[in-house]
Amino acid sequence: MEFLGLLALAVAAMLGVVAGDDSTWSSGRATFYGGNDASGTMGGACGYGNMFSAGYGTNTAALSTALFNNGQSCGACFEVRCAGGAGCLSGSAVVTATNVCPPNYALPNNDGGWCNPPQSHFDLTVPAFTQIAQYRAGVVPVQYRRVACVKTGGIRFTVTGHSYFNQVLISNVAGAGDLKAVYVKSPGTGWLPMSHNWGANWQNGAKLDSQPLSFQVTTSDGRTITSTNVAPAGWSFGQTFSGGQF
Repeated sequence: MEFLGLLALAVAAMLGVVAGDDSTWSSGRATFYGGNDASGTMGGACGYGNMFSAGYGTNTAALSTALFNNGQSCGACFEVRCAGGAGCLSGSAVVTATNVCPPNYALPNNDGGWCNPPQSHFDLTVPAFTQIAQYRAGVVPVQYRRVACVKTGGIRFTVTGHSYFNQVLISNVAGAGDLKAVYVKSPGTGWLPMSHNWGANWQNGAKLDSQPLSFQVTTSDGRTITSTNVAPAGWSFGQTFSGGQF
């Protein structure tokens, strides 16, 4: 009997794994913005600009300030699913954080002030929202969790700024997607730390004009990758270069 009891527990545990562990999900809400073609979601507080050329497409989200973390969450990927209500659809959507949903303190948290802290809220593109709920639903409760980002091609480094102010927009990061540390190196320097400026932009004050540049990035899960001499000698501000990938 003891053996049968242990066997039943083992089978139940396996079934639980197959069915999915709900403890990995958190609760929040979702709305949508930006028009049916997501054209109104271009730009944004992460600085990615055109989401199509940046590699993010239409499955993107503006996060409430509680999730956005002052831009440190830019590039992170979330799986979102509808969590109840007549407008829900089965399945889920995987979205990348590319913008912030600002709070509206003039409205209550449960009636228009969806992105007021400390709430977890996803303002999705219309194409992403309609993967999990009917358009007419407008706002729905959701469950969400962090997932690995899957990207095509290498990490992209767009060098802007000017002499003594090197600002680098880092995009198309696979894996964790969001960064916690960035370093830059030229042939005449060691690894120089870059500080977080805004969104997905990092900066350093060294004079590195036209020198070959290497970048080392560390994602929020602690993984590090180095892209050696990704920007060749003679590069110009405004250019984008493709490096390694997780």
